[in-house]
Amino acid sequence: MLRLRSKYRSEMGIMGDILAVTMNEGQNGVAVLALSRKANLSHFTAIDKCEKLINAGLIETRRDDRTHRFMMTEKGLKFFDEFKHFQNLLESMGLSV
Repeated sequence: MLRLRSKYRSEMGIMGDILAVTMNEGQNGVAVLALSRKANLSHFTAIDKCEKLINAGLIETRRDDRTHRFMMTEKGLKFFDEFKHFQNLLESMGLSV
């Protein structure tokens, strides 16, 4: 039986996915449950990576009712734009993030 090797995302790829989901949700932000589902991450992993992005100033969190919502910061928007350019360059060279 031929087994295909699964391709895992790098930490940078995961962070990029979180930023993409957060950006796509706009100014209202995204709840952690929706973020983990859309970025294909466990709840714990989503929280852990979001904490790193918050510490870097790329996203911020607000609490509404019982849930935390994550939103892009201005710094995050600028970073994500540069990240997408870098990702496109790598893909043009046959590499991935």
